[in-house]
Amino acid sequence: MSDDLVSVIMPVYNAEAWLSRAIDSVLAQSHALLELIVVDDGSSDRSPGMLEAYAALDARVHVLRQPANGGVAAARNTGIAAAIGDYISFLDADDWWHPAKLERQLNSMRESGALISYASYWRVAENGRVLSKVTPPAQVDWRDMLASNFIGTLTGMYARRLGDVPFRRIGHEDYVFWLEQVRRAGKAVRVDSAEPLAWYLVRERSLSANKLRAASWQWAIYRHIEKLGMMRSAVCMARYARHAIIKRRGVRA
Repeated sequence: MSDDLVSVIMPVYNAEAWLSRAIDSVLAQSHALLELIVVDDGSSDRSPGMLEAYAALDARVHVLRQPANGGVAAARNTGIAAAIGDYISFLDADDWWHPAKLERQLNSMRESGALISYASYWRVAENGRVLSKVTPPAQVDWRDMLASNFIGTLTGMYARRLGDVPFRRIGHEDYVFWLEQVRRAGKAVRVDSAEPLAWYLVRERSLSANKLRAASWQWAIYRHIEKLGMMRSAVCMARYARHAIIKRRGVRA
């Protein structure tokens, strides 16, 4: 068993319908040396009371409260700032993990020497129906990541010695975060696992479901964040569109 402490960052906003499933999946990990930093982002439902109940039962659960709803990027940054783990991992309050997720991930990173890792995952509808299996490439670098965010944040983990970067409050904040981390690390690797290690809930009103808005965010990232030229941005957009279709159909990337 690894003696590395993993800090799990979970932003929460009005998530009472899914919160127990997400938290239980973290606390049930076979790698039990973890801290779960839950950042309540101004919830007005039963989430705050549920979080306090979990914290009272398990000392690994730490609840932080934002003074007002500031969005997922600010909540994750608050969690990262409070984390003391050797590794940082993320899970949103409506997603959940396989019980061996952290153990397999740590073993994979130790064997490969990678500072960032990610895994395959299932996309699931609100009624429980499996929509697709997302299987990213075995390894990616920054240039690969320009085609798509191959790192599902619910599976992504990085070694703290790589250094922290803040999440920006912009569209596709997850993608921008992993682009920068992979640039700094040189590469990221997929966990060696015969089965997906997480479940991603596709909610009917999800922001990411708005394809036109997502495309405009992607173009802005290429042009204004990564500073790519017009022609290269257009090529990257074409690759992005292709991989978006692949992800939804569940075809191997």
